[in-house]
Amino acid sequence: MPGAAIFDVDGTLTDTNHLHVVAWWEAFRQAGHTVPMADIHQAIGLSSTELIERLLGGRRDREQDSAISSAHTVLYGTYSDRLPAFPGAGDLLRTLDARGWRIVLATSASGSELSALRRAIDADDAIWKTASSDDVAEGKPSPEPVRLACELADVPAGQAVFVGDSVWDMEAATRAGVRAVAVLSGGIPRTALERAGADVVYQDAAELLARLDDSPFAPTPA
Repeated sequence: MPGAAIFDVDGTLTDTNHLHVVAWWEAFRQAGHTVPMADIHQAIGLSSTELIERLLGGRRDREQDSAISSAHTVLYGTYSDRLPAFPGAGDLLRTLDARGWRIVLATSASGSELSALRRAIDADDAIWKTASSDDVAEGKPSPEPVRLACELADVPAGQAVFVGDSVWDMEAATRAGVRAVAVLSGGIPRTALERAGADVVYQDAAELLARLDDSPFAPTPA
């Protein structure tokens, strides 16, 4: 039976977390809110709705939410023609595809943002499906995106591995019954990722690629 290799994108395959931090910081500033960048960084990986809820709290003026989210989209969009993929990211996906894994991207990005990220990774020939924020009612840390990725790959949870860079990724994978692999390239500490459920932690996509044969993606002995 084929396995599903499920990947987060921002901070995992592309070096874009801090671009999101700056875009969110400016979006909040334009709406009259001063939010520390360190706090925004910790929230990257959540859906826009959940990120705003976490950072501004339940007593905020919710009528601002749409404008803040839209401002973030516009500000982040200024980088869309030069988003950087991490070294080895595309090669990692192509190598896993060649080994029979079904690659699914599970990301809070959608639309033109997801298209720009896919261009940066430059491995569309290896990507089986995508589970974007447009496809689920709840984003990570809900298990829904990971469960959907398994369904799209037609693979049970026990035959899937999820790779991500955030606490929310690890929690979503664990709650979905999928083995969780973390990378440090998103800037979240190893200890936080392990507490959230990471089975194993790598520095980045390039290290995971170099160590595939002793990773959760290693071939199962006959």
